[in-house]
Amino acid sequence: MPTNHYERSLRIRTTGWRSDLKKKGNQHRYEPTPYEALDALFYHYDLEADDVIVDIGSGKGRVPFYIHSRFQTVVKGIEMSEVLHEKALKNKRTFRQRIRRGEGNIRLKQKFAESYEIKPEDSHFYLFNPFTVDVFQRVVANILRSMEQHPRQVDLILYYPTESYRRFLAESTPFVPVQDIRVPGAYEKDDHARFLIYRYDNR
Repeated sequence: MPTNHYERSLRIRTTGWRSDLKKKGNQHRYEPTPYEALDALFYHYDLEADDVIVDIGSGKGRVPFYIHSRFQTVVKGIEMSEVLHEKALKNKRTFRQRIRRGEGNIRLKQKFAESYEIKPEDSHFYLFNPFTVDVFQRVVANILRSMEQHPRQVDLILYYPTESYRRFLAESTPFVPVQDIRVPGAYEKDDHARFLIYRYDNR
């Protein structure tokens, strides 16, 4: 299905790369997850009504709006760029006109990922390589600290996972891979076009 069909259906505008935001220190350029990749992910991976998803590096909000439209779960978007955050807020206004329910279930915040305070209800974290591995390490440390205080199951959903992310999780954390979801038509050309789901349950 063409990207513009999804955008019209959701009443949002999230396309395009931001070359002017390319590689600011530890942050990577803006590039949204393709809709066909999200379709592939959620064909094999389900969410429950009480799950809370945190999209770290949420950009213009494509993933939060897609997930909320499909599952009606609480979704949070964390984005450090003021420019992208403002575009996400604009998308939220037009998306609300379509949905007209659950307005508080999409929560967008502008802040650095490592400064986001992990909440006890946060159960799923989505990342499309938004930053370098040293920032990723600090984010995961925050998640594990929250889990020590509030034991629960947490999933990390990594799209286009890098070797450095995978090595860190394997060697330095209790998270283990539980699913490998390949994007049809894309994985055959690029073996990074897949989702790796990591899980840790300390209950």
